[in-house]
This record gives sequence, C-alpha cells and structure tokens, in this order.
Amino acid sequence: MAAPIEEKDQATEDPRKEGIASSIKVVPHVPKGGIMFQDITPLLLDPKVFKDTVDLFIERYTGKDISAVAGIEARGFIFGPPIALAIGAKFIPLRKPRKLPGEVISEEYVLEYGRDCLEMHVGAVQQGEHVLVVDDLIATGGTLCAAINLLERAGAKVVECACVIELRELKGRERLKDTPLYVLVESN
Repeated sequence: MAAPIEEKDQATEDPRKEGIASSIKVVPHVPKGGIMFQDITPLLLDPKVFKDTVDLFIERYTGKDISAVAGIEARGFIFGPPIALAIGAKFIPLRKPRKLPGEVISEEYVLEYGRDCLEMHVGAVQQGEHVLVVDDLIATGGTLCAAINLLERAGAKVVECACVIELRELKGRERLKDTPLYVLVESN
C-alpha cells in the first residue's frame, strides 16, 4: 500500500510558487463567454518557472511508491512525463476519443462548458497499481473524476491528483471525495 502523502507546513510556503502564480495569464471568454482561461504558456516559456513547477511535483512524489503517472490530454502531457521519469514510474496517457490505436476503455464526463470523454489503453495499468493523476488545472473536477473512475475501473489505486492551478470557486475539489488533491497555486 502506498504511504499517505503528507502535507508540508503551509506557514513555510515555497517561494517558487509565487513565480508560478505570476506567470499564469488569465484570458477572458476562452473557449466561450464567461470562462476565464488560465493560460500556462508564459510558465512554459520561462525555463526557470517551468523547472520549478516540475521540481515541486517531483519533490512531493519521490519515494511515495507510485508506479504510474497518468496525464490528462493535453496539458497533463506536459507535466506528467518528466514527473514519471524522475520518480521511476511509467507514464499513461489519458486521451480524447479516437486518439489511441488498439483496444481502449473510456469514461464520459461533463465539463463546465460541455461533455467529453477520456480513453486509456486496455492493460495500461495492472490490478492494485498506485497511480498519480496529473493535469494543469482543476475547475469543476469533472475531468479528474473521469480519470479516477477510468483508472479504478481498470484496477488501479489513485493515490492523489496533482494540478498546477485550482479554480477554488468552482468547488471541483469536493467532487473528488476521498482522492487527495495537491495544487501548487490558486487561480489569479
């Protein structure tokens, strides 16, 4: 069984998080009116901030008995692979429909602005495997819940979800129920 991942003292907040927060650009009305899109492109264009972001996750998950990192398409593919490599885990892409060849299992879900679906290769995880789910952002929690459901249906144990940004006002954290969530910064 994976050891619980302990929280560090929040009173000694890591100064790297300030650089991460200040590098995220908010773009109004994308992909539709009323949505405040959290653009991580400036973060990716700054090698120090990008490295700090990945390093914070690596520091948290090293030595935590995680055998797989599942990244949610598309921005979970940016952060998931370097985390997986650094902690000695495999990377599992959770993709949009019809992007994976071969046999897949799928999970449909509702977004704050529509419906979508995630797919994963059959056999990507083994029964009882400890998995970390990675994405750039949690809003309503629909995408992360779909990822958790998909992985658990395949027999995995999701030990935690990790996101760069949380839109706390949308209460997505509450939808995750018993699955812990680790977030680097709250939305601007």
